[in-house]
Amino acid sequence: MSVVTVQTTPFAGQKPGTSGLRKKVKVFQQPHYTENFVQAIFTAMPGGSDGKTIVVGGDGRYYSPEVVQIILRLAAGNGIKHVVVGQHGVLSTPAVSALIRSLKTDGGILLTASHNPGGPENDFGIKFNTANGGPAPEDVTDKIYKVTEGITSYKQVELPDLDISKLGEFTHGPLKVTIVDSVSNYIELLKTIFDFERIKKWLHETSPKPTVLFDALNGVTGPYGRAIFVEELGLPESSIQNATPLPDFGGLHPDPNLTYAHTLVERVERENILFGAASDGDGDRNMIYGKGAFVTPSDSVAIIADWAEKAIPYFKGGVKGLARSMPTSGAIDLVAKAKGLEVFEVPTGWKFFGNLMDAGRLSICGEESFGTGSDHIREKDGVWAVVAWLAILAAANEEKPGTTIDDVLLAHYNVYGRSFFSRYDYEEVESAGAEALVNNLREEFAKPDFVGQSFKATTSDTSFTVKEAADFAYTDPVDGSVSTKQGLYIKFTDGSRIIFRLSGTGSSGATVRLYVEKYSKNAAEYGEDAQVGLKPLIEVALSLSKLQDYIKRDKPTVIT
Repeated sequence: MSVVTVQTTPFAGQKPGTSGLRKKVKVFQQPHYTENFVQAIFTAMPGGSDGKTIVVGGDGRYYSPEVVQIILRLAAGNGIKHVVVGQHGVLSTPAVSALIRSLKTDGGILLTASHNPGGPENDFGIKFNTANGGPAPEDVTDKIYKVTEGITSYKQVELPDLDISKLGEFTHGPLKVTIVDSVSNYIELLKTIFDFERIKKWLHETSPKPTVLFDALNGVTGPYGRAIFVEELGLPESSIQNATPLPDFGGLHPDPNLTYAHTLVERVERENILFGAASDGDGDRNMIYGKGAFVTPSDSVAIIADWAEKAIPYFKGGVKGLARSMPTSGAIDLVAKAKGLEVFEVPTGWKFFGNLMDAGRLSICGEESFGTGSDHIREKDGVWAVVAWLAILAAANEEKPGTTIDDVLLAHYNVYGRSFFSRYDYEEVESAGAEALVNNLREEFAKPDFVGQSFKATTSDTSFTVKEAADFAYTDPVDGSVSTKQGLYIKFTDGSRIIFRLSGTGSSGATVRLYVEKYSKNAAEYGEDAQVGLKPLIEVALSLSKLQDYIKRDKPTVIT
């Protein structure tokens, strides 16, 4: 079978965001559109594509099977030697990272739009991960984008479709293709990290037995959840729900937050379930929710870091360092200070953690967008975080039987104080209004009298005085690379923060994110609802920025 060169022309806007290229399915279905982007990945691969081995898999969303076949044809045309594919084209994002690392491949292509809705009218995405298992760094994604802007042809071998439902090793034209079980490699990795017997002892020998519910939201983690909760931990099938991956996620929005995972929250409250958790479409995000207790992602990563050496065998030798994305609350900073560890503040995007991990300076990290992980792979890992919380509860109940998620939270606040945190998402707003909002804030920050100004809440006498305001920039301490315009922030004299950021994870329009944070050492406030405690700060953020005027929205799409 010979290589065929297919003539094409560029498509505008094929610039990878923080997690690859995301567009509507119908955009990817245009003739040559997907082929152009895949060709750009192969052209931009570090060291070229000839003779390389890659992993291919995704969350199983609509149009994935067809794109797997496109990738195989172009891989053959670009000299790729070996492609490892998840059965049915399905692999969670953490599982892809784990396979890249355990098989020592040259990278991988992930077919996912993460937490975005799926189906023929919704979203699709393609992301490239490099040989360390993590998202491609900016120099690679910039090269991919540059190729897409000038592409005139792509190379493929006109192969018939391969049956990707059958496990095994196959010769497919010039390619070696290995179809692997989607779950087993990842589960074996988790068993080297956690003490499953300790967790099982807590789940089965405690009276009354702790109740557990894991919601996969019809995303990729259903089979992983069944393997862990039912097969490994011996829990009943009722401990998992929405556990069958569906191309349209069964109409659910596979984003694990209080808005979209409401069926989990309702069942946890109705049935008094001790431990509830959800994951997103591709398995890299998580939400922890117990009866009456929502764990913010900022608190979650701080508590995992605090308990790591006690509860998770992987960290028995010590934690190397901690990190968070800039918008994430400073809760983990307090843990790092108490333990004498390095702590890093990086831009949003998991690739920024990868350099620190590869340099041996980072063990545990997280983002407020429900992403939590460690250096066991180079992606955030929702299922890992869920099992980490089971490990923490098992350890906490050895110390004090009957400990709940709420007890763990309050114990943490009593030691470190509480960082009240909330995020307002305004999704699919007009791009022009979003850009005008950001530009106006930059102009305000540049005024010589902005620092020192006081802003008063609209429904109370509470006021906040500006201490510092800027557009976050980051210099990587490992390779010296610089990332600018990563989010506009205001720090007030009382330690509170407001952050405004345009997100790169949507497939159309713009998503504006507003973050607010207030730190408290007043124990009387620890049990307070975050929206109550943060109300004055939220009012100041909205009035100061004129956000609602610019984007023409009275209310956010999602509050977390």
